[in-house]
Amino acid sequence: MKGCYCLIIYLKKFSRIKIGNKLGYLEFKRGIYVYVGSAMNSLDSRLKRHLSDEKKMHWHIDYLLKNQNSKILEIIFNCDKKVECDISRYLSTKTTGINDFGCSDCNCESHLYYFKNKKEAIEQVKNAYDSIAVEYNFFKI
Repeated sequence: MKGCYCLIIYLKKFSRIKIGNKLGYLEFKRGIYVYVGSAMNSLDSRLKRHLSDEKKMHWHIDYLLKNQNSKILEIIFNCDKKVECDISRYLSTKTTGINDFGCSDCNCESHLYYFKNKKEAIEQVKNAYDSIAVEYNFFKI
């Protein structure tokens, strides 16, 4: 199975986290973050990797997820279509993105977005999918 996904991530307190060598240390406010990604080879494997604590640090999101204050709450995903940048562009009009996070292989400004609460984050991800007429699924952790 292939597709795209949005990780709904809770950061329980302000954290200063080193995000690889290029981005360096970034400051993250307490709250909810939505990370938009894709896995066009194996969506199942990618999501299992994100949920695992045992992984080599490779992508920007790995550094955020490894932080002891972060936790994935839900995953919203679609199958078969690569709509990662469409979702990201929509979210960028609704909230603040973390510049250059997770988007080194495209022209987006970010693939990580901040929300004050979970309800708003999930609503905006649903709206993003609806805006491009792509069906989505939920996975609660």
